[in-house]
Amino acid sequence: MAFNYISAAEAASLIKHGYNIGLSGFTPAGTAKAVTAELAKIAEAEHAKGNPFQVGIFTGASTGDSCDGVLSRAKAIRYRAPYTTNADFRKAVNNGEIAYNDIHLSQMAQEVRYGFLGKVNVAILEACEVTPDGKIYLTAAGGISPTIARLADFIIVELNAAHSKAAMGLHDVYEPLDPPYRREIPIYTPSDRIGLPYVQVDPKKIVGIVETNWPDEARAFSEADPLTDKIGQNVADFLVHEMKAGRIPASFLPLQSGVGNIANAVLGALGHDKTIPAFNVYTEVIQNAVIGLIRDGRVKFASGCSLTVTNDCLNEVYNDMDFFRDKLVLRPSEISNSPEIVRRLGIISINTAIEADLYGNVNSTHIGGTKMMNGIGGSGDFTRNAYISIFTCPSVAKGGKISAIVPMVAHEDHSEHDVKIIITEQGVADLRGKSPKERAQTIIENCVHPDYKNILWDYLKLTDGKSQTPHNIRAALALHAELAQSGDMRNIDWGQYK
Repeated sequence: MAFNYISAAEAASLIKHGYNIGLSGFTPAGTAKAVTAELAKIAEAEHAKGNPFQVGIFTGASTGDSCDGVLSRAKAIRYRAPYTTNADFRKAVNNGEIAYNDIHLSQMAQEVRYGFLGKVNVAILEACEVTPDGKIYLTAAGGISPTIARLADFIIVELNAAHSKAAMGLHDVYEPLDPPYRREIPIYTPSDRIGLPYVQVDPKKIVGIVETNWPDEARAFSEADPLTDKIGQNVADFLVHEMKAGRIPASFLPLQSGVGNIANAVLGALGHDKTIPAFNVYTEVIQNAVIGLIRDGRVKFASGCSLTVTNDCLNEVYNDMDFFRDKLVLRPSEISNSPEIVRRLGIISINTAIEADLYGNVNSTHIGGTKMMNGIGGSGDFTRNAYISIFTCPSVAKGGKISAIVPMVAHEDHSEHDVKIIITEQGVADLRGKSPKERAQTIIENCVHPDYKNILWDYLKLTDGKSQTPHNIRAALALHAELAQSGDMRNIDWGQYK
């Protein structure tokens, strides 16, 4: 079949007010860019005429400024799910301008399939190649591409020359059946392949091919510093201790790691500690650190949903695909984040907290309990089902004005039932097998910054000390209230709560 090659502006003109758009990509690798950038211009023109123009956006995870950024600034997004990192989008959400739905990433594709989120009018997929019989070879991420491609009324393909055709074969595209027909997902080791290297669609649904040359809008993370290095070393030391105690097999277990500077530092520390054998990675986001560890022989195989790496690093992978081809695979997010597979493989999960409380509950999404940061991402998918679930964070923020350990989290994403280990630069709190009161003691002794140890001990004195989970309900969020009032949690005066 001969495809119709059109401009990004022509493609955007096919999208109408009220449409729901499904996008390829994942944090923000592999996301279509050119059409959404043009769509923002249409929205601005329609708004200037006094006409409404807004769309719904379904993605695998975050996108770049060419989608979340420009569409937020154009006030063109009515609804968005499931995850984002764009500052302008975050501002719009917290101003009440966008209906944002924070969904576990493993659930996004299936909730679209179940019809929970509404119709998919158009899918926009970024590809490194597309064939006349409808084989779409994705670029640097799996995301929810197979689901939105199947459900959409029509498909636009952005054929992006910034991604090498060497990416063909990198993907393992598999979509499970829906209940009551779903069977087990047959992945038994991180390197197992169970699907196709492309998304197969009816070529008649492809209304246009947009040729682009637009690199991924990758985020460069800061270099490791003494703080992140210390957290990373604490994680590595803990895992070595678990191996020596026989609680982790000598052959080790696959790792999942979240996104960001701390995650990179943790992976770096694990790679440098030769007490830990070369290991596998089964995760969602593959970052620069993982690519380096593969080259060094410290990571044997990495399974993920995206190559969320700098563009230089991505090109290194493409240029050396003969080396990487049998060491990497990219999957759809409902497979990379599948709770079934996480439980089966015995994943060690390592994610980042905004704050944790004395009993092990973790907030990973909201500042002050009300302002969305990025979203839960895949942390919930892995945490509840992990062999060992670890959360890391610095013990303080804003120069010590904020304690990451508080009496009660202002928003809870991960409950005490799922969080096994909390690690800061101060040390490690092993919460396994402990009652709530024992967890509180362990967290204060091992993870709290010295400036806040007595503050938190004094909080516990305000409780009856007898309850299963001792709290003074009036004082439980007092540190957050003090921060809002004076700008420094250390100014708290517990006297008013006695």
